[in-house]
Amino acid sequence: MILPLAFAFLVNSARPIASAGIGTGSPAVGHLAGQIVATIDADHTAAPISPYIYGMFLEHIGNLITGSIWAEMLDDRKFYNSIPTSTSVQTGRPSFGRTRLRPWTVVGPASCVGMDAEHPYAGKHAPRVSLGGSEPRGIEQAGLSLVRGYAYVGRAVLRGTPKAQVQVSLLWGTGRQTVRLSGLRDKWTKKAFRFIAPVGTDSARLQIVAKGTGEFEISAVSLMPADNVDGFRPEVIGVLKQLRSGLYRFPGGNFVSAHEWRNAIGDIDRRPPSFDPVWHAIQSNDVGTDEFMKFCRLVGVEPYITVNAGFGDAWSARDYVEYCNGDPGTSMGRLRAQNGHRDPYGVKFWGIGNEAWGYSYQFGAMKLAQFEAKHNDFAEAMRSVDPTIKLIGSGAMADTMTGSKEALNLGDSLIPKPLGPADWTGGLFAHCLDSLDLISEHFYNYGSTHFSLAQARQISNEPGEPLVEWMRRPANHIKIKVEEYEAYEQLIPALKTHPVPICLDEWAYAGGPPNSYRVVPAYAWAFQEMFRHSSLYQMACLTFATATYSADQGQAVLNPVGIMFKLYRDHFGTIPVTVAGNSPQPNPTDPPGGEQPAVNAGSDTFPLDVVAAWTADRRTLCVAVLNPTDSEQKIDLRIAKAGLTGKGTLWRLAPNSLDAITTLGHEEVKVMSSPIDSTPEHVSLPKWSVSIYELPVR
Repeated sequence: MILPLAFAFLVNSARPIASAGIGTGSPAVGHLAGQIVATIDADHTAAPISPYIYGMFLEHIGNLITGSIWAEMLDDRKFYNSIPTSTSVQTGRPSFGRTRLRPWTVVGPASCVGMDAEHPYAGKHAPRVSLGGSEPRGIEQAGLSLVRGYAYVGRAVLRGTPKAQVQVSLLWGTGRQTVRLSGLRDKWTKKAFRFIAPVGTDSARLQIVAKGTGEFEISAVSLMPADNVDGFRPEVIGVLKQLRSGLYRFPGGNFVSAHEWRNAIGDIDRRPPSFDPVWHAIQSNDVGTDEFMKFCRLVGVEPYITVNAGFGDAWSARDYVEYCNGDPGTSMGRLRAQNGHRDPYGVKFWGIGNEAWGYSYQFGAMKLAQFEAKHNDFAEAMRSVDPTIKLIGSGAMADTMTGSKEALNLGDSLIPKPLGPADWTGGLFAHCLDSLDLISEHFYNYGSTHFSLAQARQISNEPGEPLVEWMRRPANHIKIKVEEYEAYEQLIPALKTHPVPICLDEWAYAGGPPNSYRVVPAYAWAFQEMFRHSSLYQMACLTFATATYSADQGQAVLNPVGIMFKLYRDHFGTIPVTVAGNSPQPNPTDPPGGEQPAVNAGSDTFPLDVVAAWTADRRTLCVAVLNPTDSEQKIDLRIAKAGLTGKGTLWRLAPNSLDAITTLGHEEVKVMSSPIDSTPEHVSLPKWSVSIYELPVR
């Protein structure tokens, strides 16, 4: 990630980002003398749209994964922090959601708890509780949320003297449930427990205490809803599965550049907790490779793993590929089998590093010439294990190097010189082409600011900016990378015989309140721009998957962004056809560079955007029409060479308010469907609407 501003919106938990500067007036369309016409040539097709375009990204940023898709309820469950402690280590920077862990506190005198660094089961130490006869002594964690009638299951890894009478309790108000954990001995033992909550509360406590003489120790403790699915929240799995996202990228992101993957495999209670220096967070390492593979199976997607090319080395990357894809007879395949997964995972997509060009912030960053050598070393080592894998290079075209200002850290100009020391993607294309199957690119747009090439910084949007131009910003990022790739083809002719498609594995528009519709037309436009360039854009991963749903109290629903993703995945085709028009998009007002392409994104149907595609079986033609303005628009659709039946279905998103929301119990945004009794020719599009026409053939 380039700028942390995106996170506040994308995790669906932060203060709404201001939308000041977005105009409400209609765009200037005075040049349109007559009706807008879109001509669709159903016989002229392009490269198929990859299902991986709908992909998602997950990163261990603080508790983004453990607090959203993972069902664990306890913080610092393997005691990275000492007890007692007056403060806890931060779990993220201030703009990144919750900033502190819920601490473990002492039950009984403070002196009764110390940390044993000689015999821990996991990590560097474990709490040791000295007992005092009839007085309960131990530890507890407060601030837990319970749902009335739900069952909760847990376990604790304990050791102690025979006369330690240990019990674990779930407490709320004046009530409690208690389970006795008998039979402690000197050897670490896992003890299970179960509760049923008779009340709903956000202030429950889990308490582990003992009476008697001697002592006991706790090295790990877990509490989850009993309906968890392999540790994941079933309600979240349910909504994410609806999206049919194609693939998920994991585990980062900047996080990966300081991550040791081996710390996140094996006995989940024995994995050492660690401090992530990238996001300043404690990580339990509970959600590692094997859990991610289970998640992908549950959601029905392909896994895409990024290896650590920051602090990491090629040998570790090689071992990682072998752990995932190696036969049980190999050393790493044997380790995977010992961890309970005999069959190889067959992971196809592998990224070599994340934002390696981020010289000012990326852990392990280096100059371009050095990283070119590193990339090639990694590729050789990883392919030596499995030559069938697809390798994704950590790229950054000129727009990214300019907007992030990293070009100035690696070269002598804000816009990198072609194939110069700051042209990161160009360098990889020129010197690593045989070690690349796809190139990773990223972009982030922000709702109230944009990058000014003239001022070389993010600036506020112009007051009264037409809504259509605000909606266009993400699509322009898609378009500028198309222009840049075409320039690379001229500089590096080998790209024409060895093309390297784009994997847009981080992208987002932080432009509205959580769970609102405001950014939906902008995302739809970005999709449609990718569809127009389907041979180049073959993978994309939204930052983050958690931006597509709303969840609470054991329930989850898709939010407007998720609803839009599902709409296109379910009802748009896969074989694009040509769309022409009589109303070109307006010329840019800013010079090309930074966020601005030489030619604005969009079809020649301004102020609308139109794309069309056949379904894979060519039995249905799908036409998507986006109205990114704040007024109703009309268009004529002229469809040729399709042989349509004249009937079909219209699927549409058109809420009454641009800031309409959909959350649990509050549904203002939903897909409306209606039958079509004749081929659409004269079409009216509601303001800020997304419409898809499904038109079967005879």
